[in-house]
Amino acid sequence: MHIPFFSVSYKTGNLKTQLLHGGQESALESAMKKRIMSFLNISENDYSMVFTANRTSAFKLLAESYPFKTSRKLLTVYDYESEAVEAMINSSDKKGAQVMSAEFSWPRLRIQSAKLRKMVEMKSKRKKTKRGLFVFPLHSRMTGARYPYLWMNIAKENGWHILIDACALGPKDMDSFGLSLIRPDFLICSFYKIFGENPSGFGCLFVKKSTVPLLEDSVSAGMVSLVPANKMFRLVDEFSGTDSDFEHLSKLGLQEDELDSSNSFSGPISSQTMHSGRVEQGETSESQTTGTTAKQKVSKTSDIVESGKSAEVMRQENGILEIECRGLDQVDSLGLTRISNRARCLINWMVNALLKLKHPNTGEIPLVRIYGPRVKFDRGPALAFNLFDWKGEKVEAPLVQKLADRSNISLSYGFLHHISFSDEYEEEKATVLEKRVNGAKGTVTNKRKEKADFGITVVTVALGVLANFEDTYRFWAFIAQFLDADFVEKAKWRYTALNQKTVEV
Repeated sequence: MHIPFFSVSYKTGNLKTQLLHGGQESALESAMKKRIMSFLNISENDYSMVFTANRTSAFKLLAESYPFKTSRKLLTVYDYESEAVEAMINSSDKKGAQVMSAEFSWPRLRIQSAKLRKMVEMKSKRKKTKRGLFVFPLHSRMTGARYPYLWMNIAKENGWHILIDACALGPKDMDSFGLSLIRPDFLICSFYKIFGENPSGFGCLFVKKSTVPLLEDSVSAGMVSLVPANKMFRLVDEFSGTDSDFEHLSKLGLQEDELDSSNSFSGPISSQTMHSGRVEQGETSESQTTGTTAKQKVSKTSDIVESGKSAEVMRQENGILEIECRGLDQVDSLGLTRISNRARCLINWMVNALLKLKHPNTGEIPLVRIYGPRVKFDRGPALAFNLFDWKGEKVEAPLVQKLADRSNISLSYGFLHHISFSDEYEEEKATVLEKRVNGAKGTVTNKRKEKADFGITVVTVALGVLANFEDTYRFWAFIAQFLDADFVEKAKWRYTALNQKTVEV
């Protein structure tokens, strides 16, 4: 039987206490922390770190401990709806925070600089406390738009705590974006499909040690412990079924039916749980700890290590446990320049190729509409787009995603929002924006939430570290099939003919 390298167990605890004093750490956890902090060039003297189940757990943990009662503002910079950010907003709302968001100009979805600067430089009545939390992603994980680091410096100069969301970055980008120069108060990163085989990764929350005392005491779920899986499997094999055995297994978190968020220690995440539903690009499943359903599926090309090979190897020398992380070692061997050049060439080729797809005999009506930056030297390896038939009607994003699944191509779909239209594009606003219906009738909503419900549902694709031209071409060839006016109907007919359920949207 193949035994995975490690598993994770949920635990409930006080984030501030954990960061200040640590907890009972296994040799595996200690070695893994050192390897990650070394890879990211983060000093243990400057930052403390905790493992989280995923990206959403890290955001929620921080929101529940951040002192929004004194530093009342939360300012986010996201052009798309993110479950992790929504979890933070909901927690901060309950603590009376003033939530603000940057806006993005149509059609390239660039940050509206004047509005964001006004919010960042907004005067605060409380001069002795920080204004609040400035949440900054280094680039959009949907559109691929990169954002200037200058915003972090402006926010810092105006008294904000800085949270960097590095989850959209590839593993090699994470150790190269100048963390030592920026020195944020908080950093969240995701190692989805970089560590482990069961589960396929975890999240990390880093907090500057000088900032930890400012956090509030709050008992929360979402932190995890790393447990050597071979030890777990050995215990299961030795299990005899007595009451004492049940109690011992429960303490170790080995009962997989305790994955509900209400439990303080829920045991290992099975591979079936980790891959069920749809998860956000580049992160672990947005999970049982948050009690919500995840929104997107991850690109299969983001795998770092070939299936069947162990991602990590433990060895002990002179009483010190060392971990060989083949995922990190592999991206180190490839180098930042090679990885960046390949990703840039592939995504720009993809943009060019998609824009050339036109419906025949229709006056060149384009098949694909791209949202955000197009061909650009400095852009992330992600793309947001929609498909339109020969009549100019939009093909629903969930249908595109389901048909892609049947071709073993992993696409996602999400919701772009906080879009601002200038007078020049005011006529397009009515045809482009759609209102999403959320919640039950009679639900109380505020202006901010109502505004966020206007946006665009889009299909998204992200290129992983090991994506190559063959992957990119297969994706383009799949999209090109929609030039056939009967492609969708034929696909539905084939699906029914194979004695399967019809694709429903």
